[in-house]
Amino acid sequence: MSRISVRGFAVASATAVTTVGAVVGVASGSQVSVGNTEATAADATIADIPAGQQAQVQTASLTQQADTASTQADTAALKSAQESARKAAAETAQSKKDAADKAKADKEAKDREKALAASRSAVRDASDFISKASYSIAETQSMARQMIASDQFQCFSNIVDHESGWNYRATNASSGAYGLVQALPGSKMSSAGSDWQTNPATQIKWGLNYMNSRYGSPCGAWSFWQANSWY
Repeated sequence: MSRISVRGFAVASATAVTTVGAVVGVASGSQVSVGNTEATAADATIADIPAGQQAQVQTASLTQQADTASTQADTAALKSAQESARKAAAETAQSKKDAADKAKADKEAKDREKALAASRSAVRDASDFISKASYSIAETQSMARQMIASDQFQCFSNIVDHESGWNYRATNASSGAYGLVQALPGSKMSSAGSDWQTNPATQIKWGLNYMNSRYGSPCGAWSFWQANSWY
């Protein structure tokens, strides 16, 4: 039999040789030294081991290698399972977040639609009021209350308070903005009526339409105004 190096079995094989040798020695009644057996076994060859023990040494080494490979495989499988569980949990969390965001967006859209419908269901139009040469603040506010839905009036009023103080002839000398809602330019309000310069009802009508179309409602416009100091 040719001499085959045992170094390929590494330290595990050497340990197995030591163990087998010790057992065989004890069984035969001979004195066995184990002090430097592992080092000696590492430099030994298959041919140096008694023929009866070679199969046992090889079997012990292969068994340990198989156990090591099995442990490594189990560790890899565990890591893979943990990673899969982490990804699944992340996907589930993202799906729940997306669903919650969609539900919130849908609710906000419905709320805007309701506010817009309420705002547009005003009981009176600008044409319902008789034109006068001038109007007091109280008269102008009364018109607005009759033209704007009750749940939107306060938001509209807040904006007008800041923009013109309910003066339908208010003019911004620097920008040219005009009227209750400070339309810029003021001539934009002609789409609501040719008397836009002198009739607060016409200005209210235009301002309400502007807030509805741009922000969904007067309250939507007021929210924007609070964040930006303009609308």
